[in-house]
Amino acid sequence: MNRSDQDTYEADLESDRILDAFEDALTMSSDQLKHLLRPSVDADEQKAFSAELLAWLYEGGWVRWGWPEEVGGFGGSATVRAQLYERLALRGYVIPDHLYVLEVCGPAVARHAPDLAAEAMPSALRGEQLWCQGFSEPEAGSDLAALRTKAVQGADGNFVVSGQKIWTSYGSRADKIVLLVRTGTAESRHRGLTMMFVDLDGPGIERRPIAMAGGREEIAEIFFDDVPVARDRVIGEVDGGWAVAMDLLQYERGNYAWMRMAATASHLQELLQSADADTGDDPLAAVAVGRAYLSLAALRARTSSTLRRLSADEVVGPQTSVDKLLLSAAEQDVLDASLAVLDTDILIGDDPHDARWRDEWWYSRASSVYGGAREIQHSIIADRILSLPKESSGGR
Repeated sequence: MNRSDQDTYEADLESDRILDAFEDALTMSSDQLKHLLRPSVDADEQKAFSAELLAWLYEGGWVRWGWPEEVGGFGGSATVRAQLYERLALRGYVIPDHLYVLEVCGPAVARHAPDLAAEAMPSALRGEQLWCQGFSEPEAGSDLAALRTKAVQGADGNFVVSGQKIWTSYGSRADKIVLLVRTGTAESRHRGLTMMFVDLDGPGIERRPIAMAGGREEIAEIFFDDVPVARDRVIGEVDGGWAVAMDLLQYERGNYAWMRMAATASHLQELLQSADADTGDDPLAAVAVGRAYLSLAALRARTSSTLRRLSADEVVGPQTSVDKLLLSAAEQDVLDASLAVLDTDILIGDDPHDARWRDEWWYSRASSVYGGAREIQHSIIADRILSLPKESSGGR
């Protein structure tokens, strides 16, 4: 066995040891955590549940694997942390909301603003701070280079931010926002953008929750009216925000996508456990479940490969558009299977069980839009991976 194979073998043994210890810890803490097995549709309670579970994960050291020591982690590979999330979901727990944004934004903050990360990330990992990501705007959704939220730098080097963000996940209750703003002219497009880390409890900030189809107020629009932001809150370089954003978006298809996969696998597991005994005799339900299983298997295989590449510090780039398409397909296929397998009461029933499945189904409809619309991902794959010819704008 050569040195590389030996290192891989030892890393796998260590990973197995950590995962086994995690399973034991979950079992030993089952009474302490059992109330968290009850999903909440109330946004404030959901945030409290998320913070409590994340605090438990931090105290046990589980969520610290793969993060640099400088930000409160243990070092090592992030793939161990990803497997812990999957085990957590398959035991019936909701992966903490705090982690979804932290797993997307945290690696970029740690890489491009290490001093800021050392200050801000430990409290976020403990569940004391909820972050959100401020990219989309009313006229700049998938086209980030068109955003107009403006940051003007003064003689002292500090900034004043004005503008609006929309569709911001957890925006109505978050404590911090990783904010992409324009520091150059509108014509500068991606060359005039800057990434910042902004407190959301300061002056000049207004938040308006947006109710989703299922009634959940998870997203919001946020208005900035001459909000002061210190120079040391910049992530990366001034006018260098595009590079930070592209780095960040890789992780939206890494551990974030893995967590979404784990949560969706948990939904399918619960769906099959709660199905009626005669469901197997329904050919439509059987086809729906089979499609969901295959979609999940494809997503897991693809996301596992992406995670390994990111953990090896490889630049994944436009290939992650494939991950995004597989993620939206898997989420929608699993929740469509719930309509085929469960009683039709989930469409109109008032029972909490029905309401929760209905809410999840509605939420899955957005999975082909948020994080980059499905059509945009197809265009990226066609242009930047397959190098297909551009469509002609003229007639035949």
